[in-house]
Formats: sequence, C-alpha cells, structure tokens
Amino acid sequence: MLTPFLRSDAQGAVLAETLLDPTTELTISEIARRAGVLPAVAHREVSRLIDADVLCDRREGNNRLVRANTEHPLWSVMSQIVVETYGPAPVLRNLLARLPGIREAYIYGSWAARRAGQPGPPPRDIDVLIVGNPSRTDLLDVADAAQQQLHTEVNIHTTTPEAWDVKDEPFLVTVASRPLIALFGPEAAGE
Repeated sequence: MLTPFLRSDAQGAVLAETLLDPTTELTISEIARRAGVLPAVAHREVSRLIDADVLCDRREGNNRLVRANTEHPLWSVMSQIVVETYGPAPVLRNLLARLPGIREAYIYGSWAARRAGQPGPPPRDIDVLIVGNPSRTDLLDVADAAQQQLHTEVNIHTTTPEAWDVKDEPFLVTVASRPLIALFGPEAAGE
C-alpha cells in the first residue's frame, strides 16, 4: 500500500479518481475503470465513502453520479494525502492525454512497485515511460505541472513504438520485467 492511512489499496485508487478533481462527477463504472478495480469493489468503496460523507452522489436517469464532498471538514487534508500517494496515475493520465504523439504511457519504478503491492520505502519520485514521439518541450511542461501537483520529482523517459515492441535494449527489458501502471494504451484498465 502507498499509505497506511487508508483501509485498502482499492479505497486509495477510488479516492484518487474522485477527490483530485472535485468538479467532476463520475459513474461507478467509470470510477472502477479508471481506478483499475472491479465494479463491485468500486461500488462497495464508493458506498462506504458516501456513508462517511467523503463523497456525494446523485441520480441522473439510471446513472449514479459521484463526486467529492468539498464541504467535508477534512476534505483538504484527505485530498493532500491522496494526491501525494495515489495521485500520480490520475494526474499524469490527465496531463498526458492532451499531448499528441503518445501511443502508450506507463508509470514504472518504485511507485509502480508499491502500487502493485511490493514492499519497500515510500517512493521519492515518479518514473514515467512514454511510448511514442511527443514533443520534448511538451513532456517537460507535463513533468513540471505534475511535480507542482504531486509535490515530488517526475522523470519522463521516452522510447519509440518500435523499440518498445521489440524490447531488446537493457533499459526496456528491465522496465518491462517489473511492475508497470498503464496510464493509457493497450494495457490501460478498460481498454
């Protein structure tokens, strides 16, 4: 787990998808897809968080729309804990989605290892692998914006789609053999 303050890894992932952008309303299916958890798990976690007044919901037709309850007295503190522990995936996904030229994007390294349940010290930085050919300037801007939001160093490495498909470079072999958190691309949740 990335933080001992949360009941479960699934709860942290659900909170990251809901607390970090309090203006967004999501369906439980969308929360499950983004958080990478089963819909039943998302439903259970969302229900608990609504009961605790951390999240709010409303019905629109057959959809149950969920959002952060910014009126909760601990909202800002909870948001800060979540952004610095479970926030890298949604923050980076949102920032990178705006850029052309990216086929796939992954978090790797110590943060991905902790998110995958491997024990170890808290991550001191976030390592990101971009498969594609986006502008280097755009990636530097993304790294700066992510660092501002996450309060930790963000390192972005790029590789070509051809090199990633073959994976014959030692760096890529190592990255591919360890935990990866897909931000988008063929291995991202729901794709």
